[in-house]
Amino acid sequence: MGPEPQAGPPPPLSPVARLSFAVGHFLNDLSAAMWFSYLLLYLHGVRAYSSRGAGALLLLGQIADGLCTPLVGFEAARMRACCARYGPRRAWHLAGTICVLLSFPFIFSPCLGCGEDTPEWVALLYYAPFIVIFQFGWAATQVAHLSLIPVLATSDHEKVELTALRYAFTVVANIVVFGAAWLLLHLQGASGVGPAQDTDVGDQLGVQDVPVFRNLSLLVVGVGAAFSLLFHLGTREGRPRRAEEPNECSPLVAPTARPLLLWKHWLQEPAFYQVGVLYMSTRLIVNLSQTFVPMYLTYSLRLPKKFIATIPLVMYLSGFGSSFLMKSINKCMGRNLTYFLGLLVVLAFAAWVALANTLGVAVYSAAGLLGTGSAIILVTSLAMTADLIGPHTDSGAFVYGAMSFSDKVANGLAVMAVQSLHPCPSELCCTACVSFYRWVMVAATGGVGVAAALVLCSLFIWPIRLRTRDSGDRP
Repeated sequence: MGPEPQAGPPPPLSPVARLSFAVGHFLNDLSAAMWFSYLLLYLHGVRAYSSRGAGALLLLGQIADGLCTPLVGFEAARMRACCARYGPRRAWHLAGTICVLLSFPFIFSPCLGCGEDTPEWVALLYYAPFIVIFQFGWAATQVAHLSLIPVLATSDHEKVELTALRYAFTVVANIVVFGAAWLLLHLQGASGVGPAQDTDVGDQLGVQDVPVFRNLSLLVVGVGAAFSLLFHLGTREGRPRRAEEPNECSPLVAPTARPLLLWKHWLQEPAFYQVGVLYMSTRLIVNLSQTFVPMYLTYSLRLPKKFIATIPLVMYLSGFGSSFLMKSINKCMGRNLTYFLGLLVVLAFAAWVALANTLGVAVYSAAGLLGTGSAIILVTSLAMTADLIGPHTDSGAFVYGAMSFSDKVANGLAVMAVQSLHPCPSELCCTACVSFYRWVMVAATGGVGVAAALVLCSLFIWPIRLRTRDSGDRP
């Protein structure tokens, strides 16, 4: 027998393929922007539910997401045979998209059948199944989309490029949500505040704003569905392979094949825990700041309700600009130094909030700092996760699932802890909220940022590397 035929590396993705992949998480990004930024504000400030009740629903969603995420990752790794033609990752993406579309609008709509005398626990129980279905769909879509990155990318720089493009559309999604929120609040205020009404009252959130959030959720699912369709039409899961590599129908074990890395093998890798803790810390910074920025603006800075749209919009515009520089920055500085740079920007924001009692117009500059820093650390942490997976794409969905499990549960517990420490005894906020949400913002960015810096130090000492050698045997 002659030598096996050799082939060059697979060609890079075309611009159309990169674009279609990048929009595949758009529905998730739209719904996540509303979920993290407005769920507590909607339940507490608009629907007048207690702070603990609102926190319990968010915790329920995060736990459901955290439990579903590794299960989806585990099952996606087992579905290679039955979904070979369409692709297991795309199949899970489609299932998750359908769940999100069918459940999300009910979360930001009034409780059907509930009246003024309905106990709060009954109303909260009404929202629970919709939240669980939504979080299952969100987790399935996220894991499927993230696990496509090491499958589609042909080099480390292409991984960063795909991750940066993905984050760029995350920023676009947030811009769409916050821009639409500003427009809906403006239109509602223009039509709802008449000569006989108090303008100051009209600038504060209340039950009159229920249609704003309902219409915004309908806009989210409508726009998100269109972009999900573009993803499924333009993305193919399979890539051209080297001639010596097995395809979907070839035996998994061959004499010259790379040892298959199963989910249980990842649990024996120290780098898996290093990257996992760093990813969890990054998500805590991004998600907690996104969750409590509207509360900070409303109750600490006492700004009109339009600022719950304009300030997050500034954050994500600054993140959008920085996302285009990520490929060149990572190439010049490397992963670790790039992450450290973004962490310094986040810590600068935390110091500013801690030292300044009032921000005034400087709140826009502070929002720009937070948006830029968050974009840098999020894109870099995702690229580090793709580096960890490397060529072991068969179990990549499990890795992303396990990473997401830790961040979702940690985020839910952190939000519930904050809501349990809420200083006001009644459902409405009092003067104690002024300093409370200010220090929440400092802890969510500065405190978690210090923890992330400690984990980053371990990566400088022990870089991301699997102990498994291609020629070694698996236990």
